[in-house]
Amino acid sequence: MLKHQALWESFFPQFMANSDNTTRSLMNSAQLVKLPAGQQLFYPGSECDKYLLLLEGQVKTQLISEAGREMLLYHMSSGDSCVLTTSCLLGGDCYPAEGLTETAVSAFVIPAMAFHRGIAQSAFFREFVFQNFSTRLSSIITRMEEVVFGAIDFRLSRILLASSSRSLKITHHELATELGSAREVVSRHLKRFEHYGWLELSRGMINIINRKALENIKDQ
Repeated sequence: MLKHQALWESFFPQFMANSDNTTRSLMNSAQLVKLPAGQQLFYPGSECDKYLLLLEGQVKTQLISEAGREMLLYHMSSGDSCVLTTSCLLGGDCYPAEGLTETAVSAFVIPAMAFHRGIAQSAFFREFVFQNFSTRLSSIITRMEEVVFGAIDFRLSRILLASSSRSLKITHHELATELGSAREVVSRHLKRFEHYGWLELSRGMINIINRKALENIKDQ
């Protein structure tokens, strides 16, 4: 009997559809873990010895500079695998960044030995790993292009408009991490938006007043 069969069927049905004995062995080796919000999964320099498949919840991966500034690399959500974990397992490297749970999380963790055996012996698993790695890597490159070349007013407005709600519970520090910028820079732009009458700032909250004005900000 396959361990955690109902979870595999719900979150990774492509594994259930595969009859590869190596993949089935890999699935049976998976350990189900449940973690609270705010849990550190890995940090720069930590050893990578497990492959992660996220079932529920959200994880963020970020770089931390020597000065303590944070820059978001990517989010993980249900059905995702971690590109940094894949890279570190394939290269035999330690983690170069930090991973944190943003919400309560449940995930499958697969031992490195089972991961490497799956890569070597299962065409299905090998394709799954590299396809996910390629997709996630492309999104990271796109994000880095936005951070380096994108106008901060435009990127800030797009984050504020991502939700349909008029009231956003988010701090200036969280926005700065999302944008890969300094909190002081984000605060300066938000205060200018407030001066224009586009939004209203309060502690840990942003109330959008003029959505149309934010939508009209152009990327330059």
